[in-house]
Amino acid sequence: MKSVKSWFAVYTKPRWEKKVSQYLEKKGVEHYCPLTRVRRKWSDRYKIIEEPLFKSYVFVFISEEEKTSVRLTDGVVNFVYWEGKPAVIRDAEIEVIRKFLNEYEEVEARPVELKAGERVRVKTGLMMDTEGIVVKVQNKQAYVLLESLGYELTARFEKSNLETLTNE
Repeated sequence: MKSVKSWFAVYTKPRWEKKVSQYLEKKGVEHYCPLTRVRRKWSDRYKIIEEPLFKSYVFVFISEEEKTSVRLTDGVVNFVYWEGKPAVIRDAEIEVIRKFLNEYEEVEARPVELKAGERVRVKTGLMMDTEGIVVKVQNKQAYVLLESLGYELTARFEKSNLETLTNE
């Protein structure tokens, strides 16, 4: 039986993304280190260089059996975890990154910084396209006031994690 492969993100030592890619290549591990072309100024000239789009991250397409080999690769700190397990990245998300980098130059990726008072829209799930206002941000969760409902919900939007808030 052939083992199922999935995309995972690994966290690398700072500025080791390209080196980790080379080491994974030598091991025969399918990987993806998205690079963006940026224009940098040297003292005497400008130069176009390729930089990793996501600082300290490389994506690997592996089976469960290959995780130890990847984790032991020089420069790999660990897998990126979500809810206690290595985070699986959907194929469609990897494809969107590839297409985006093919289409545009000097692409920049920044973590989303939410602040209290900002209006937001839910992008996926049951509450997709619902708009609300960020009430507070705590760790990896954003508490969003959904005005039409009058309830405060976490950004995870899993039914089992929601509770009705009452005014006392």
